[in-house]
Amino acid sequence: MAYQQFANQPGQAMWMPPPQAPPGCPPGLEYMTLVDQLLVKQQVELLEAFTGFETNNKYKIVNSQGQKVYFAAEDNDCCSRQCCGNIRSFEMKIMDNSQNEVIHLSRPLRCMHCMWFCCLQELEVQSPPGTTVGWVKQMWHPFVPKFAVQNAAGETVLVIEGPCLNCSFCGDVEFDVMTADETSKVGKISKQWSGLAKEMFTDADNFGIQFPMDLDVTVKACLLGAVFLIDFMFFEQVGNQEQQNTVW
Repeated sequence: MAYQQFANQPGQAMWMPPPQAPPGCPPGLEYMTLVDQLLVKQQVELLEAFTGFETNNKYKIVNSQGQKVYFAAEDNDCCSRQCCGNIRSFEMKIMDNSQNEVIHLSRPLRCMHCMWFCCLQELEVQSPPGTTVGWVKQMWHPFVPKFAVQNAAGETVLVIEGPCLNCSFCGDVEFDVMTADETSKVGKISKQWSGLAKEMFTDADNFGIQFPMDLDVTVKACLLGAVFLIDFMFFEQVGNQEQQNTVW
């Protein structure tokens, strides 16, 4: 199992101790109550780096102290990965230390084209799997990438806005997390510069997320899901060629 192979590697960081779950908290999201930032690190796949053969993405998710909080693994078929590239649909399983799936992300297959409203991207967030707690939905804009973070009722609670050009050469790329009325910045998602060799020869990306400590845990889960949607849309590569690094 991919999770076991990754989790059991020697020299890996320790897991974050499980906190007491507050009333009404979805199982596994109690970890979110104690964090106001997360680092998402994609695992470097040697087969992909040397051959360009796209493999399922895998990530470890750690807190500010370097403790592992979750592990995420893409569940996809070979044909979708090789033929559909960064527009591919995917199911993403996010698991805790006990290998329990605590968050499930689902992205449908859609083309990406700025003139077609039906092609706006979206991601469903479930926690526990089977129970929808929110959505991340792309908002139409002619110049910048924008996403609405919605709760289970479909109400927009936050807005994510990125830069016009998402080139990550020699610097971080930041996506601001704004209030629903877009008047105040409350956090950010940063695609972090990983070094020349890693940026050129792999699509293994590092992301940082910052959000208010008292933010609802289901909204934090949606922001975590937004990282994977942004990664696939703007920073995913196929055959060592970056497919998408602008708004559209």
